[in-house]
Amino acid sequence: MGLSRGQIITLLAIFLPNGAGPSRATVGRWVSQASRQAGVRLAGRDPLCQRWVLVLCLDEIFFHREPLLMAVEPHSLAWVAGQRGPDRSGESWGDLMAKWPFAERVVADAGKGIERGVKLANEARANEAQECAAARAFEMGRDVLHTQRELQRIVHGQWRRAEQLIEAAAQADAKVARSPHRGRDARGVAKQAWWAWRKAEQRFDAAVPAEAAAAQIETALALVRPEGCLSDRQWAQGQIGAALAALHGPHWGKVRRLLSDPRTLNHLDWVHKPWTQAVAEPLLREAATRLWYWREALALAHGQKRVHLAQLVVIEQVVCQRLSPQWHQAYERVDQIVRGVVRASSAVEGLNSVLRMHQARHRHVSQAMLDLKRLYWNCRAFCHGKRTGHCPYELLGLKLPTDNWWTLLQMAPKELEQKLSTQEVAA
Repeated sequence: MGLSRGQIITLLAIFLPNGAGPSRATVGRWVSQASRQAGVRLAGRDPLCQRWVLVLCLDEIFFHREPLLMAVEPHSLAWVAGQRGPDRSGESWGDLMAKWPFAERVVADAGKGIERGVKLANEARANEAQECAAARAFEMGRDVLHTQRELQRIVHGQWRRAEQLIEAAAQADAKVARSPHRGRDARGVAKQAWWAWRKAEQRFDAAVPAEAAAAQIETALALVRPEGCLSDRQWAQGQIGAALAALHGPHWGKVRRLLSDPRTLNHLDWVHKPWTQAVAEPLLREAATRLWYWREALALAHGQKRVHLAQLVVIEQVVCQRLSPQWHQAYERVDQIVRGVVRASSAVEGLNSVLRMHQARHRHVSQAMLDLKRLYWNCRAFCHGKRTGHCPYELLGLKLPTDNWWTLLQMAPKELEQKLSTQEVAA
């Protein structure tokens, strides 16, 4: 949970008799022993997880200026790598990715180190003469989350500046209204107010198309178009090009660079690859896609919009029933494909936010401590959301003797190794 030694001693003092609490040194020895045991457990468990880790979300977080290389499997939220240092260079990232030979795709931000690490990992895989997934090159997708965040940052900044100018113009009008009562010539003040409103109007006129362009870009980055059909690279590039034409100024430079990278739309290629094989009938495939889209929108809608979307869901369901009696199977395959495509590294960003709480409580976090935290996270059952009641290891596909992380930590290494090797043979 990220508690410091002092907090642990304080909590134990509440439950233990007076004077029976452990010393700070004793708590330190307990933590060190558990951390070493966690490293041993993870060393035996990570190889068993390799075959199920097909997508990696990568990012780095800093602990007192020292980088921590993070890797998360997005569907199960399994924390598959948490390496402390030595740096965030391409060589370090390449060595980390080499530990996951069956991974096929990487989703990350525009970091140069990760980009070079993917390149080095692909070169290493090309030199291997193995007929397995390890010989396949990594496909890298540019993280959509950071692009959308940069868009919203600029748009919000423009609206904030427009609001400031409007407020300044309103104050100038108030100053003009007070001038005649004080016996002053209001012509100079009125001219200042006119210029203030002119600047505010210009900023407002710039913010409106910027917000519309940002919305158009976010629509182009989605997997499904607003009308419910599957998006594709050609359509998305056209939408992005039209939106960028309305954005002017150097502050849009980063957004332009991110959107001009072909890897930004790789997620659209990934969803199209298995599309035709999933459902052979084109009309049924399109109807199932629209049904999926309207159902997803219905789950988030409220009020009159929810009533309208419910009607669309009923209509598309009737269409699917008329096209095929086995439309349920087609819909499930569509749902599986769309949900299986990862276009953002939000999974690793979410785990980073958890680690930042630990970062605030610890002066130093060793590699052994990170192993202990990683073991706890992967064995802990989720309390909310679609993964409720399941732990990351379970969702990933790893069957453990027990889901209790503390019980696993206390098991004899030989006993645990025997049970895990039995599972490996059975798989």
